[in-house]
Amino acid sequence: MSDSAEKTQKEVKFNQDNLYREETITDLSVGSIRMLTPIKIDGTVDANRTPLFIGQAQLMSPEGPMPIQCPIDAKSLTEAMEKFPESMEWMMKQIIS
Repeated sequence: MSDSAEKTQKEVKFNQDNLYREETITDLSVGSIRMLTPIKIDGTVDANRTPLFIGQAQLMSPEGPMPIQCPIDAKSLTEAMEKFPESMEWMMKQIIS
């Protein structure tokens, strides 16, 4: 192994203090929500950290479907589903402008 490959291998280290379990929730029509649940190194839920939610959808354009995604500021899956439309609308405005 070359020196540069060994150096790169030593620099790449999994951050064991920032682990998340990823799940995808979808309604099979409008879009999906990626739910990232914080976990500890043993795989149990880390209740000291807040889950992350990312909305995903497709916007139809003259060139065909365009995937979009954006963070959803929510503390629960229920809240993320409620905020999904406004989050997607906000992201579409960012893309268009």
